[in-house]
Amino acid sequence: MDLGLKNKTVVVTGGTSGIGLATVELLLAEGANVAFCARNQTTLTEISAYLENKFPTSNILARCCDVLEKDQLDIFAKAVEERFGNINALINNAGGGRVSTFSNTTDEAWVAELNLKFFGVIYPTQAFLPLLEGSDNPSIVCVNSLLALQPEPHMVATSAARAGLLNLVHSMAKEFARKGIRVNSILLGTIESGQWQKRYDKAKSSNEPHTESYEAWLNQLAKQKNIPLARFGHPEEPAKALLYLASPASSYTTGSTIDVSGGMAKHI
Repeated sequence: MDLGLKNKTVVVTGGTSGIGLATVELLLAEGANVAFCARNQTTLTEISAYLENKFPTSNILARCCDVLEKDQLDIFAKAVEERFGNINALINNAGGGRVSTFSNTTDEAWVAELNLKFFGVIYPTQAFLPLLEGSDNPSIVCVNSLLALQPEPHMVATSAARAGLLNLVHSMAKEFARKGIRVNSILLGTIESGQWQKRYDKAKSSNEPHTESYEAWLNQLAKQKNIPLARFGHPEEPAKALLYLASPASSYTTGSTIDVSGGMAKHI
């Protein structure tokens, strides 16, 4: 199936690892022009070189940018406009999760988490909205979590922020519809990432009995978490959902979500 992304321009925030990097690679494989950002210049340089070697004929623009810094986003947006003109899609991917309960989440942690989840979407959207308005069938896609609908007590701040983001996406979808801009999101379950590798390495170096491989360790965790598909998701799996929502293939879809949780959703 042709998603209609060839020669389209897509911006991805947090594009140097995990789901973000997988999304960038899939977009380049589809023939899209891709602009992506991240905060760490060293990592950005390494990933840019890797991508340019893998996709030598592709149009890639990489910039060091913090999505919570409006000035940096304005500079990034200007660079994208100068290189590609208008954009066809913005994928808001930057962000992470905070493990804490209500009793041990500090005021500063609450502010930081809510700030990241909301303004990590608001600021990039503000910066790139003018470039979306000038394109055909423009789209905004936000990476969210199943926590938005199924909060976890051990991730109280992230759960609350994710629920707010889901509300924000629906509000933007209704407001931006008159501009012809679609706004959707995906709801993640447990996806294999670098943080799980770090947890495995930490457990392996501790006194815990830990002789199984990383893959076996992940599978055991999936069973403990009662994931119906009995495994963690791979980054390219949510990335494929992001590509669909960002592309003209989903031209009549807005204010919607795609569940990428391996069957963990308990709501109807």
